[in-house]
Amino acid sequence: MKRIPNLLLLLVFAVLFVYSSHTDAQTQKRTRYEFHRNLPVYADSLIKDLTYPLAWGNSEITDFEEWRRVARQRVFDCMLTPPPPPAQRPVEVTVIGEEQRKGYKARKIDIRLSRYYSVPAYLLIPDGKGPFPAVNVLHDHGGHFFIGKEKMVRPLKSEDAAVVKDAEAWLTPLYEGQFLGDFLAQNGFVVFCADAPMWGERGRSEGDDRAKYDMIAGNMMMYGIDLSAYMTYDDISGTEFLASLPEVDPQRIGCTGCSMGAYRTWMLAALSDRIKAGAAVCWMTTTDEQMSFKYKRTENGGFANCLPGLRRWLDYPHIASLACPKPMLFINGSQDKLFPVPSVYKAFQQMHDVWDSQGADSRLETELWDIPHSCPLKAQMRVLLFFQKYL
Repeated sequence: MKRIPNLLLLLVFAVLFVYSSHTDAQTQKRTRYEFHRNLPVYADSLIKDLTYPLAWGNSEITDFEEWRRVARQRVFDCMLTPPPPPAQRPVEVTVIGEEQRKGYKARKIDIRLSRYYSVPAYLLIPDGKGPFPAVNVLHDHGGHFFIGKEKMVRPLKSEDAAVVKDAEAWLTPLYEGQFLGDFLAQNGFVVFCADAPMWGERGRSEGDDRAKYDMIAGNMMMYGIDLSAYMTYDDISGTEFLASLPEVDPQRIGCTGCSMGAYRTWMLAALSDRIKAGAAVCWMTTTDEQMSFKYKRTENGGFANCLPGLRRWLDYPHIASLACPKPMLFINGSQDKLFPVPSVYKAFQQMHDVWDSQGADSRLETELWDIPHSCPLKAQMRVLLFFQKYL
């Protein structure tokens, strides 16, 4: 009689195991649903209702400087709570390491950008007598978080071997084997490049995991903080630091980057008066193309470029147009699967309309190249020539 309960128990475990295996192997589905391919089924209706009332030309404000002030403040409002500034001024900077390279000095520093945290960064200073023009070089996303600033600046020889190896491996497919930051320093520019939140030495103690980025970004919103906004706030603060250096001419500061670095570039140019020129490689689109079912894409960066509620007021090219009449260079690739050509052309035209309205269309350079999502050597040379012209 005692064996019957044991047999029943074994049977229950067997049923649970079979059920668990079934649900693991096959996603449970209902015949009725409201989301498809990570978008709501009414995505096209949402897009039709995005009228962008604060875009230049849509807004009732007809004075450009007043529009720029109001629209910029709206962007900041949607960026939620900013990080509190450092308690100490000037900002606290610690030199971690330094080495002389051909034509410039490479310095790894730790800079306190907020009362909450300090940020690891590279600072490259050309040989000779300054002040020099300077560029805030902004690293990409790539779904790869183990390195950040090391994607754009060659790590110091004293850096961990795994970091050096990873940086070299990342460099080849996206940048054709050349560190953009070092390239600019070799050509006479002071370069600043910092880790964005979640990348490099600002990542998780548990290690690099793309799947955790969205979860952490969602958790940050529970504090009233937007992770993408913190990235931009840090880019603004890093530029202020760059402008304070005796080696830098504060009237000749630019910014550049590829992919997410390009997004960071035009965001920074739009929101910081310190930036005099920006060069963005492979990040520009419009929301109607990005967030529809049309191209089978359902996001372009997700939380890395998500500012709550902003699409109700301004689209990406409208925000980038806050940089007008500054000189700006945009390069996108016709083979870039992240940004379909029609969306790129649409965004470019919207920006040209703004620069043209201010008699500055010659200062906006938009180019579509026969390249994939990358920043090859010829693009880096184009960026250098652009900065030599305007900085």
